[in-house]
Amino acid sequence: MSRVTLAGSAGFCYGVKRAVKMAEEAAASGRPCVMLGQIIHNSSVIDRLRQAGVGVISSPEEAPEGAAVIIRSHGEGKAVYDALAARGNPVIDATCPNVTRIHRIVAQAEEEGRQPVIIGTPSHPEVRAIAGWCRRAVVLEGPEALEQWLSGLPEGPDIPITMVSQTTSTQAKWNSCIEKAKKQCTNLKIFDTICDATCKRQSEAQALASQSDAMIVIGGRESSNTRRLTELCTALCPQVLWIERAEELEPSNLYGKASIGITAGASTPGWIIKEVYDKMSAENMEIEESFAEMLEKSIKTLNTGEKVTGVVTGITPTEIYVDLGTKHAGYIPVSELTDDPTVKVEDIVKVGDEIETYVMRVNDQEGVVTLSKKRLDTVKSWDDIEQAKEDHTVVEGVVTEENKGGVVVSVKGVRVFVPASQTGLPRDAAMTELVKQHVRLRITEVNRARRRVVGSIRAVAAEERAAKAAEVWENIEDGKRYTGTVKSLTSYGAFVDIGGVDGMVHISELSWSRIKHPSEVVKVGDTVEVYVISADKEKKKISLGMKDRTEDPWAKFTSTYDVGSVANVKVVKLMTFGAFAEIVPGVDGLIHISQIADHRIDKPGDVLSEGQMVDVKITDIDFENKKVSLSIRALLEDGKSEDEGTEE
Repeated sequence: MSRVTLAGSAGFCYGVKRAVKMAEEAAASGRPCVMLGQIIHNSSVIDRLRQAGVGVISSPEEAPEGAAVIIRSHGEGKAVYDALAARGNPVIDATCPNVTRIHRIVAQAEEEGRQPVIIGTPSHPEVRAIAGWCRRAVVLEGPEALEQWLSGLPEGPDIPITMVSQTTSTQAKWNSCIEKAKKQCTNLKIFDTICDATCKRQSEAQALASQSDAMIVIGGRESSNTRRLTELCTALCPQVLWIERAEELEPSNLYGKASIGITAGASTPGWIIKEVYDKMSAENMEIEESFAEMLEKSIKTLNTGEKVTGVVTGITPTEIYVDLGTKHAGYIPVSELTDDPTVKVEDIVKVGDEIETYVMRVNDQEGVVTLSKKRLDTVKSWDDIEQAKEDHTVVEGVVTEENKGGVVVSVKGVRVFVPASQTGLPRDAAMTELVKQHVRLRITEVNRARRRVVGSIRAVAAEERAAKAAEVWENIEDGKRYTGTVKSLTSYGAFVDIGGVDGMVHISELSWSRIKHPSEVVKVGDTVEVYVISADKEKKKISLGMKDRTEDPWAKFTSTYDVGSVANVKVVKLMTFGAFAEIVPGVDGLIHISQIADHRIDKPGDVLSEGQMVDVKITDIDFENKKVSLSIRALLEDGKSEDEGTEE
């Protein structure tokens, strides 16, 4: 026997129930009345109202003279009300109050000079009606269409926008649209107009689908909210049947299902739901089997949800064939092999391999059973995830997407949410940096019933950094060399991560050349070679050097130049008494103010500027104090002497 469960919020919502009641009361009054379009998307209800004398018209022009016109629960645009008033037809307004509220919002938005944006299915009557209450509404299917429209706006992000949603939209689609709009718009008003009953119905259906082997969704083929219920259930349940009435249901198609859930769209009346439920319950009471069938099944039976082991007998581009040792021919669709799109089939299975799988569907008539490896892997992965939380072990995964307030990491096919505060990224960093990266994380929360897992990348990174830091402090000593990463720059130096510990390279230790700011030598993220100048383990401070100590600038200078040599030097600093110039990196010489020109000057800046390259003559070298005197004037005078000698 199967367990049959009916969702608590299945069937008529308040708005639909109100509309049907108003139509039934109008029919019972005996006054002539018609529906402008189907009052709800359910053919059985429409047929009943027709039998009660309520006809259906498709436009105001078709309304019989004097007949009352029932406005359906989806609502109509303002032009329809105006047309009916002009013809003199009374209106029975059965528009859902939640939809009427949206009409007021978009109309007011346009009066205020704002752009109404409606998120919903453009062809849906509710959406068309909402758009009919403003002259220039923009209707967009979902987040992709919204992003494309926003990117093409000539007015830019400052355009005033008022955004509403179709009442039967999914919360996930609406939330995604809100997120995109907030990122790109600076003048935005958001009205969450998704019906509470819709949200409740969808969440109850999802919860039931995740715990059932099969789902029955009842509702009209034209019903938007029923279609969404079917889509949501299909994502969570291996078998979903969408029917309009009990006559369409063949219970034998659900034979062998241990648990069956039933839900219904907002346009489905209670009597149809009861018909379906009663039919399932009656069929479920007793199943007769012939002796031959019982004998055949006694050999070996297969049931949906069962774990089975078989041998791979063949591999095609779309399927993997598995011999289960039964009368059934087993196969795994490639889409059910793994959740990892980057993995190739041949990397996972080969002909002759023994493989454990999950039974998704059994077709006894055709003797075929559909199998899934990834669903079984997911079940095992959940066990592993729960164990990892209990044991506080580290797991690995790939960041698949940026989500509201964090990122999602796929760990063995299980979605793990990592809040922004636990990603380990700086507060102002974009979380998209992590997408597609392999990460290590610790599981902090598991709720299997809600299919919710929370993890922390930061916790693992902090632990690993602490372990590396401890190792660095244990082995650090003066002169020891490290390969590090520049983490930040200040006016006085650069901080370098040498493996869990940051050390500071003073600006004077970055280069032999005189520099004004560390950014002249390094930038954040650079990989650099450094050595320890000193380390204070008690105060946890490390002083690092980067300039090559094996190079002695003074030795290089004295081996290249002597008194009387001419050098091309760079002016690095202007003083009141002269200018310092770099002869070679690490060795500066002074050009006294009296040696800058062959005439009197008030200040060095009248002739020289910092960064300027000039030719000078070395006039003196103090080897003991490592000081060098330079002169531009001497070169100028030498030049004059040569000119005079030429004239003679």
